[in-house]
Amino acid sequence: MADAGRARPGGRTARTRGAVLDATLAELVRHGYAALTVDAVAARAGVNRTTVYRRWGGREGLVAEAVEAFAAGQARVPDTGDVDEDLRRWARSIFDTLATPESAAVVRAVFGGGDSPRLRELRHRWWTVRATLAVPVVARAVERGQLPAGTDPVEVVKHVGAPLYYRLLVLNEELTAAAADLAAAVTAAAAHAGVFVREAS
Repeated sequence: MADAGRARPGGRTARTRGAVLDATLAELVRHGYAALTVDAVAARAGVNRTTVYRRWGGREGLVAEAVEAFAAGQARVPDTGDVDEDLRRWARSIFDTLATPESAAVVRAVFGGGDSPRLRELRHRWWTVRATLAVPVVARAVERGQLPAGTDPVEVVKHVGAPLYYRLLVLNEELTAAAADLAAAVTAAAAHAGVFVREAS
């Protein structure tokens, strides 16, 4: 998780932001959302708690930005020009995220930490950030004629990731690259067959 901070631009402000967001993720993994405190994040990051409050306003803003940055930073968006390969690579990107112990712990903290309105918002934020990156890949495949006109890119992206999150969060199974490839292949076959074509309203 420290890599996310190091990947950000230089400068004192950027370094402080990176240290605080990395500390937030570390506290989220260790203690979960409910027990995470601004004081603990500030201490881990080596900054004054007033710095955190001034920039993020408190725990909710802090966790929201950390989760959003983490979700975007973990994604590798493919664009090979072949939709089947792109979906396979996107599934592998999801697998790489979920199969890493620290990353999986962040996902479990966000998705398995209860059902409060704030956690629902964090889950939606996680999904929105990652989907926004992948949806254009499917949209371009429709434009190229590789998928039927009217295919809903959002639904395609959902169906690539859903089996992997289900295995991790519901079945508590160890994820494999083969499972990622299967999710992508099944989704691609369904997409080619027109399963995800939106009905005309």
